[in-house]
Amino acid sequence: MYDERHPGLRRRGFLAATSLGALTLAGCAGTDEGEPRSDAAPKSGGRLRAAFAGGGAGETLDPHLANLFADAARAKALYDKLADYGADLSAQPRLAEKWEANKTLDRWQVTLRQARFHDGRPVTAADVLYSYRRIADPDQAFRAKASLEPIDLDASRATGQRSIEFVLKRPTAEFPNVLAAFGAYIVPDKATDFDKKPIGSGPFRFVSFAPGRSAVFRRYDDYWEGAPHLDEVEFVVANEESARVNALLGGQIEYAHELNPTTARAHEGKGQIEIVRLRNSAMQAFCMKTDRPPFDDARVRQAFFLLADRRELVDGALSGAGVVGNDLFGKGYEYYDDSLPQREQDLDRARALLKQAGAENLKVTLDTSAVAAGFTEAASIFRDQAAKAGVTVDVKMGSKDSYWADILNNGTLCCYRSGALPIEAHISQRLLTDSTTNATKWRHKDFDALYEQAQSTRDATARAAVYDRMQRRLYSEGGFLIWGFADWILGTARNVRGVEAKAPANTLDWARFDKVWLA
Repeated sequence: MYDERHPGLRRRGFLAATSLGALTLAGCAGTDEGEPRSDAAPKSGGRLRAAFAGGGAGETLDPHLANLFADAARAKALYDKLADYGADLSAQPRLAEKWEANKTLDRWQVTLRQARFHDGRPVTAADVLYSYRRIADPDQAFRAKASLEPIDLDASRATGQRSIEFVLKRPTAEFPNVLAAFGAYIVPDKATDFDKKPIGSGPFRFVSFAPGRSAVFRRYDDYWEGAPHLDEVEFVVANEESARVNALLGGQIEYAHELNPTTARAHEGKGQIEIVRLRNSAMQAFCMKTDRPPFDDARVRQAFFLLADRRELVDGALSGAGVVGNDLFGKGYEYYDDSLPQREQDLDRARALLKQAGAENLKVTLDTSAVAAGFTEAASIFRDQAAKAGVTVDVKMGSKDSYWADILNNGTLCCYRSGALPIEAHISQRLLTDSTTNATKWRHKDFDALYEQAQSTRDATARAAVYDRMQRRLYSEGGFLIWGFADWILGTARNVRGVEAKAPANTLDWARFDKVWLA
């Protein structure tokens, strides 16, 4: 899932951070499609410096507190999860070598692969149970706590040094998604000191950490998947996009995370730096509150689906760096229903629906903020599109600091985005009656029952059919007007190889610095 806040850090903080690490030689070139060059065998050695927006002096290397992209990238360098998400958002084995459910899908046997922590100790069932129980601590606010909720951790137990029986509170067909949850990293049994000498089982070992400035990690030669190509990776903090771009152009770093579409267009194909586009990374939407006027009337929601010119929104708000949406989450992901017709703007039909609903000359407030790229532009474009059907949209700017909390329960219409996560997780987190981040206030017991049916269906084809029914319902009358899917854009130096261009942000192969090398 994407982090949705980037606390401010002055540029001088970045410049100080870069001075902490030795400079390496950086060149610069790009390919037309943003694909990494792979015309030679990987080379070993060197330090790669990667710039991310950070979290200031309060940063930590505790992987269970990972929230920002920088946190997640550092955590995956030091630690492993039992599973992680592939490019299609299906769960792929990592520290878990295999998993198997009982017939009723409420007990899962997980077998660990042979892997070792950086201090030489083997990764065991005791480490897994300690990690999960730590995350689930009711007195803590660890990111993966909600994801682990289906597990009865009191009843779950080790059945061998490398095997665990997870007892679940209810049948869960997609339990591997739980193992892959954002922040569900495995740490050593009884580990508590994460900022001074963290020990993980990931591809890099800890060297140094200055919160809000820099973190340096060194290759772990005994990594279970093979040692990284790089000698070292340094994570530096540069909160402003302009600072990341200038550092990349100036050879101070080799990898810049999160560039905006305008920057990408200015530099793509110019030969100085390489632009990598991670397709379908960020859902872009307007969120309608279905429990209050005017959006408690399905006809009004259907009219709003038809007000949107999705191509104009993608071209204008994203500078073309994305694809149009069809009011469903997860385009290209496992279970996505691509059989539904692409929805197009139809102002006449929208007017007719509004008239049927007694909502002619409708006026609504659209909450937006500069909290995410394209939000303010999308709001202005949609305001003009709606006006053509006689709908007045009043755009209201909100605080970047509190926007996400503000729009969860307040207002009626807002700009919204989401990063990559399985369609199952999108439903469970946002579309069930008791979902904690139910921004559209979509609460339907029959819809909840379909989700429970899907989760208790062992056969994947039959389960997909249930998800299809749920998506058709959302397509017809849901509260998410999903107009596009934005590229996540990275910049690299010309000599950087092995950056995966087909992995949405926050999936397994995003920020995989163990697979990167310097040519």
